Amino acid sequence: MGIGSFIKKQFIDVLQWNEEVDGVLAWRYPMQDFEIQNGGVLVVRESQMAVFVNEGQVADVFGPGTHKLTTQTLPLLTNLKNWDKLFDSPFKSDVYFFSTRVQTGRKWGTPQPITIRDKDFDMVRVRAFGMFSYRVADPRLFFKEISGTREVYTRDEVEEQLRGILMATMASSLGGAQVPFLDMAANQALMAQQVKGDLSTAFGRYGIGLDEFNVASVSLPEELQAALDERISAGMKGGMGADKMAGFTRYQVASAIPMAASNEGGLAGIGAGLGAGMTVGQMVGQAMGAGLAPAAAPQAAPAAPAAAAGDSIENRLEKLKGLLDKGLISAADYDSTKAELLKKLIG
Repeated sequence: MGIGSFIKKQFIDVLQWNEEVDGVLAWRYPMQDFEIQNGGVLVVRESQMAVFVNEGQVADVFGPGTHKLTTQTLPLLTNLKNWDKLFDSPFKSDVYFFSTRVQTGRKWGTPQPITIRDKDFDMVRVRAFGMFSYRVADPRLFFKEISGTREVYTRDEVEEQLRGILMATMASSLGGAQVPFLDMAANQALMAQQVKGDLSTAFGRYGIGLDEFNVASVSLPEELQAALDERISAGMKGGMGADKMAGFTRYQVASAIPMAASNEGGLAGIGAGLGAGMTVGQMVGQAMGAGLAPAAAPQAAPAAPAAAAGDSIENRLEKLKGLLDKGLISAADYDSTKAELLKKLIG
């Protein structure tokens, strides 16, 4: 090679990556027709790793530090090339830099609910949201499985793939864990722990290390949440009896009172005035059973008709006051019905 041709050659003496753009995980050094000078310097900063690729095959991987490129520092590449001139001439090789910094605060969520079996509700569709952190742990594997020969590979691109892996792993993990939804909702750390182990294994197959994984919220679709709220309310308001079905019936009757009260005329206006109001009161009293009257009270001996009528109205007044105290009727309904009962009692 003449002196003129030698001068025209362009050599690379220092290879380094300054990471000017945030969110880039892999970056290929722009070689073009440049050649790496024997004895050139490779600078790999902390939170970086560099990979030498020759003809599509990973030859060497370098960690943080300053590396002088010689036959001693590139033994694998030397063997691949079968060079016998000990780098007397320049050489070419694709060089990729990888950012190994932890990518923190990355959001994840379930765009569509995940259907899982549940011991309390049989089948439920769960939605969840949270945060996770990850990093490139194995650049060789990451290059082979995900980033490839692209000039630039970004965080957004890899997370498109990670979300699919995350959803599939979460469905499998939660489905096999048999953790009830109520336990997951009450202890989100339990759900995160259950998923994180399986997710770490799934990410590891692509050279990615899962640093943190947490669950911020677990919820049901709106229609299922409404049904669950109704069931919980039934247990709180109507579950005092031994029979749960009877409790739920009492809850439904009690829930109907505010709706009836919203009609024109209130409780007393249902049907034909006071008579219909009394009927509703009797229905509520029978449905709520012992909740409004002492269960163990002995049966009183039959009294005279006038006294029985008085006692009956007084009892109704007591029950009416109980409904008001429980918030099952409004003050206006209470006052209206009370006035009608007192009028009936006094005559």
